[in-house]
This record gives sequence, C-alpha cells and structure tokens, in this order.
Amino acid sequence: MAAKAATPTIPVVFEMGGDPVELGLVASLNRPGGNLTGVVNLGAEIAAKRLELLHKLVPAGESIAMLVGPTDPYTQAETVNVQSAARTLGLRMLLFNATTESEITAAFATLVERGAGAVLLTAHLQLVPRYDQIISLAVRNALPTMFYRGSAVRDGGLSSYGPVINENYRLAGAYTGRILKGEKPADLPVQLATRFEFVINLKTARTLSWKFRHCYSPSPTR
Repeated sequence: MAAKAATPTIPVVFEMGGDPVELGLVASLNRPGGNLTGVVNLGAEIAAKRLELLHKLVPAGESIAMLVGPTDPYTQAETVNVQSAARTLGLRMLLFNATTESEITAAFATLVERGAGAVLLTAHLQLVPRYDQIISLAVRNALPTMFYRGSAVRDGGLSSYGPVINENYRLAGAYTGRILKGEKPADLPVQLATRFEFVINLKTARTLSWKFRHCYSPSPTR
C-alpha cells in the first residue's frame, strides 16, 4: 500500500497474502491495469484448510485457540474464514490478539485455563519473530500447533500448511526480470500460488501422541 501511494509509475512486484483487488492495489487479477503486479500466496483463503487439518490431527479438541496479529484487512479475512470453518466443524474458537512477548505469555496462560485443545496461528508476519517462544510454550503445555510456515515445524512445532514460499519468490523474480526487459506490470496477470505443503514434525507428534485418538503416520517431511 505504501509503495502504491509513493509512485504511480515505477513498477512494483509484490508477494503478498491479501486480496490485491479488495485492497485496491490492482483493478483485477487478469488485468492489473497499473504499475503493480505479482503473486498472491492465498494465506487467508487456506486458513480454513489449516483449521480442518489441525482438527483431524486432534479430533478430541473442541476448543481451538487462534493467535492473530494486529487488525488489518488481511487478518480480518483470515479470521472470518477460520470462524466460518469452525462453525461447520462444530468447534469453538478462542481468539487472542497477541504478538509481543508479554501478550503471548498471557494468551497461553488464558488459553490453557480455558481448556484449548490446540493452537492455530494466523499467517501474520508479526508472529514469525515469536515462533520460538510460541513453540516453547506449546511444548511446555503439551499443545498441538498449526503454523503457516514450515520453518516453525522444523524448529519443534507440530504442523504447518501453506504455500511453498520460495516458489512464490521465484515467480515474483521472473516477473521482475520480464519488467526489466520492457514488459509492463499492467499486462502481467497477478499469479496465484499453486503449490502448497503440509509439514509435520514426527518427533513432536510422537510426544503428543496421547492427545490423538488414532495413529497418524505421515511421510518424514511433508
């Protein structure tokens, strides 16, 4: 949004999670029409799928805590999608706006007290620097987690589901190259992420196996 406000002429290539049409960045996905184009990772659109996968891993958990970032159009869309999916699945969502160290510590104390069976994290970037703290608190309280980024799972989180970010960066880089060779952003359709990965930490899964009603045996990496 800041880049769009700063210049109406310099080409801008984005990799983002929100809907660029709803945010007013482009006129349409097929015909951006201005100086911006790029790749959308569909983070908000797959939020419901992440809740569904977490519910399958922990079917006994009737209450799911959700850590969200500051209120913005992207977070709002992600939250709405999760809440809609929760109603369909018969789950109760406990929402916590927590991004600082103290807020996250307080959120975990409350969600444990309220009997949350698992923790779902939004894709908000302000949560990423707190992954280590969140994983530590989740392990301490034996709580299954569902992240957006696979890196959190490799560090000890239980699971993640999201786009292959490096592939999105590659697509954005290819568009940048085409623009540098003379093509216009207005003529390059906004691309949607097509590759997604479900990652699970088997060591963490075995530690939490008593929480699962049935044995889940995924492949070692995804």
